[in-house]
Amino acid sequence: MITLKKTLSILKDDGNFREIIDADHYQNDYPDFTFSHISYDSRDVSDSTLFFAKGLNFKREFLTAAVQEGLPFYVAQRDYQVGIPAIIVNDVKTAMSLIAMAFYGNPQEKLKLLAFTGTKGKTTAAYFAYNILKQSHRPAMLSTMNTTLDGRTFFKSKLTTPESLDLFKMMAQAVDNEMTHLIMEVSSQAYLTRRVYGLTFDVGVFLNISPDHIGPIEHPTFEDYFYHKRLLLENSRYVVVNSQMDHFELIKAQFAHKPHDFYGRQSSNQIENAQAFSFDLTGKLKGHYDIQLIGSFNQENALAAGLACLQLGASPLDIQKGIAQTRVPGRMEVLTQGNGAKVFVDYAHNGDSLEKLLSVVEEHQKGKLILILGAPGNKGESRRKDFGRIINQHPDLTVILTADDPNREDPFAICQEIAGYIKRPVEIIADREEAIQQAMTLTESERDAVIIAGKGADAFQIVNGQRSDYAGDIEIAKTYL
Repeated sequence: MITLKKTLSILKDDGNFREIIDADHYQNDYPDFTFSHISYDSRDVSDSTLFFAKGLNFKREFLTAAVQEGLPFYVAQRDYQVGIPAIIVNDVKTAMSLIAMAFYGNPQEKLKLLAFTGTKGKTTAAYFAYNILKQSHRPAMLSTMNTTLDGRTFFKSKLTTPESLDLFKMMAQAVDNEMTHLIMEVSSQAYLTRRVYGLTFDVGVFLNISPDHIGPIEHPTFEDYFYHKRLLLENSRYVVVNSQMDHFELIKAQFAHKPHDFYGRQSSNQIENAQAFSFDLTGKLKGHYDIQLIGSFNQENALAAGLACLQLGASPLDIQKGIAQTRVPGRMEVLTQGNGAKVFVDYAHNGDSLEKLLSVVEEHQKGKLILILGAPGNKGESRRKDFGRIINQHPDLTVILTADDPNREDPFAICQEIAGYIKRPVEIIADREEAIQQAMTLTESERDAVIIAGKGADAFQIVNGQRSDYAGDIEIAKTYL
């Protein structure tokens, strides 16, 4: 619960309050009004709800409908003139984040907060951290793949980082469930859209950076994307950074004054004696580690998670056990066909992660390699050219282009655009299940492999803004083994 008086005080302290437009309803005793519910969904209101009118597609008729349900107040950046008091602010999303914090009792102060950002690897690193911390603590996790607020039940998240109101509600649930830590993936979009405004993390980890999420509805430039990624480090008490990442010197100069750990070749925390399923570490985590996820990038993610969790109270033994136990749905999952050929299912969804995936598979499979790949519609459009560039660097790869969350674009047209960047013939099969079935008929021996990239463990396709039924890459591949 939160009073109107407290709400106005929060907004004024943040320099976000402009005025109350009362529509002839505002009275001096209204500061004592208490809200028992907060919402940004006009279908979820009552006569004690504080409503936030947010979003580019917000329409006045949403508020009109809410007023008919008894809505007493709303927060917005303009007056919609619907006959109830309007609390006018400069930025409704920053207002929503700070008010949600207070409404849910500041749950961030009752948890140790660990956040990962990076173009790729956030989910894998979060899973490593979750398995490490659960050895001796009670972690909750907000992940692209799965979210758990009690350590027992898991559910799929719609956003990498939830809207602030949902985020603090979930954090409060984790506190009620007696969780001690919260592990989060924090996207650049989370900072661009103010979902974590006002939140300070105990440890923030920056895994890597490469051009991605650049387009009309995301970041206008790489500089903007990189800036919003760095905001996690700005808002963390302790930072962990990959010294091998692009533009590391800029980050080092900006954040070396903060308590930190760097890892990778330009640091004392390095990976040595790397094998497919084991590696050794130097530095703070010196020792031998077993790992189920193949690939040097997964070992780097494990090292980053280990350093972060060490700062949050995990023991070296917890870290060894947690890394050894970690598996991630849709991340380097491997099936075997009847003829011995392998099927790799991975979430690789941009040029950099695709390159790493192909390099790992080529290291282990020396025969025919068939890649199934698509690109999402209405987002990350630069990926399409990147995919072409990477595929051109692997001339022996057989390529089948297919649908991958086409949204409001034509999946065949997306595939044609990718094909336009590839300097050899490729096949286009827009139906993803048909593409997988076709690819699996092309293998002949245990040296061969099918590589299904992009969707990972997602059991849906995004079409016209909605999640449509799709069995999932793993389940479809199993059908044709």
